[in-house]
Amino acid sequence: MSTIIYTSPIFGPVKSRRLGVSLGINLLPGDGKVCTFDCLYCECGFNGDHRPCQKMPTRDEVRHALEERLRDMQVHGPAPDVLTFAGNGEPTAHPHFASIIDDTVQLRDRYFPRAKVSVLSNATQVHRPEVHAALMRVDNNIQKLDTIDPAYIRRIDRPVSDHYDVERIIGDLRRFDGHVIIQTMFLKGHDEQGSLDNTTEQYVAPWLEAVKSIRPEKVMIYTIDRETPYPYLEKATKAELDGICDRVIALGIDCSASY
Repeated sequence: MSTIIYTSPIFGPVKSRRLGVSLGINLLPGDGKVCTFDCLYCECGFNGDHRPCQKMPTRDEVRHALEERLRDMQVHGPAPDVLTFAGNGEPTAHPHFASIIDDTVQLRDRYFPRAKVSVLSNATQVHRPEVHAALMRVDNNIQKLDTIDPAYIRRIDRPVSDHYDVERIIGDLRRFDGHVIIQTMFLKGHDEQGSLDNTTEQYVAPWLEAVKSIRPEKVMIYTIDRETPYPYLEKATKAELDGICDRVIALGIDCSASY
């Protein structure tokens, strides 16, 4: 099993299926994973297998590293399409997330004003007022919603808190008043409880109702692209993703599918 752990606050740029040329920003320790989910499909592996010894980078460390990399990219290229908060876990878990967002917006405006600031998040921290406010200041506020079935969430996303409540999460996502992009992983496979296929009507129909109620500016659906720590997962098919994408578009909401 291969896993990806980002050893510094700034990584890439990488070519993202959904975002283009993406310069990554990792707010978690460089020697392990810190996340409020423990997804079966996470490219960084399982939380318990990669417990960090290092601390999270400071606000000043992130700003300095980002500015150095942006200066270099101004001279040598490539120009980034996006500055993306991702990395070794949940970026909004950083205690100074909101201040780091402000720094990043300022540096983007100085060096690459056409680039977008994006955050990839699992939505577990969006109830915090300072996190919500910071996410309202980024261009692409991308929040995970793989399903609205609590049992399935416990099996595939595996939130570390016993208090995770998907209905509360949906309510929090509505509070962005449309300034949110919903990101959903569709996949197949099985565990000891049976099928993990969330492309079926049992999961897709209620998910569509939740998407309709959130009124996001866009929905991004995708499937497995890299090796997963749990080996019994499979890609959803192009036909399945296209079918789901068409149903989102029929609601009047922009949607893209990555295969």
